[in-house]
Amino acid sequence: MAPRKELRVFITGASSGLGKALALQYAAEGAIIGLAARQPGKLQALAESLNRPCAGYPLDVRDAPAMRWAAQDFIRRFGVPDIVIACAGVSCGNLTEREEDLEVFQGVLDINVTGMVKTFQPFVDPMRRAGRGALVGIASVAGLRGLPGSGAYSASKAAVISYLESLRVELRGSGLQVTAICPGYIDTPMTAANPYSMPFLLSAERAAAKVRRVIAARRPFAVIPWQMGIISFLLRHLPRWAYDLIFSRAPHKPRNLPV
Repeated sequence: MAPRKELRVFITGASSGLGKALALQYAAEGAIIGLAARQPGKLQALAESLNRPCAGYPLDVRDAPAMRWAAQDFIRRFGVPDIVIACAGVSCGNLTEREEDLEVFQGVLDINVTGMVKTFQPFVDPMRRAGRGALVGIASVAGLRGLPGSGAYSASKAAVISYLESLRVELRGSGLQVTAICPGYIDTPMTAANPYSMPFLLSAERAAAKVRRVIAARRPFAVIPWQMGIISFLLRHLPRWAYDLIFSRAPHKPRNLPV
């Protein structure tokens, strides 16, 4: 029997939360890991803890040249990745009426949407030539219907869902898998500031295990956990007047967190 090939996995947003949990779990299974994040200290500490061949890239996903260099370096050192996970993202409250929130809105879109495109772009051609691999984008149930006070985040995740669908169709027949994953609430630093209850809250570790199962099953789209999938289905089919009435009273996420 031929030896099992080591997976090569590249993850952005790897220094904390879901990205870190995914890196730890894939490394525990023997994968070679590429780690990209904005916090060099946390990135280095994670890389040293993996006890696996890995490479850390302290960068901002908004920086296209930096992402291209990281992709080229990873491929040169380890080969074309089997899985690229665009996990980098930010969330903060914002209000359209506030002039000072315009910059925040732009920052959320730049990181969550354009940052994902810049993550995938340098990997697509090498993976297409290899005829295999998975491009995985972390979206959110917030992209399925707009949440009050979170216009930037909801808009960014709705755009991510549509972008990944476009990419999936573009790459049909190439051997590449494109997966959009919409988590509900995950216990991470990003949700720690939420001043409201979060139903079906998952630990980062449980969420990562579910994400890995979705990727392994080559599913094009998934909402996790399944309970949130049911809720999101109901919300998507709720009449607009009913949705507006219910969610106009919903609490808002705190505004103007740095992005």
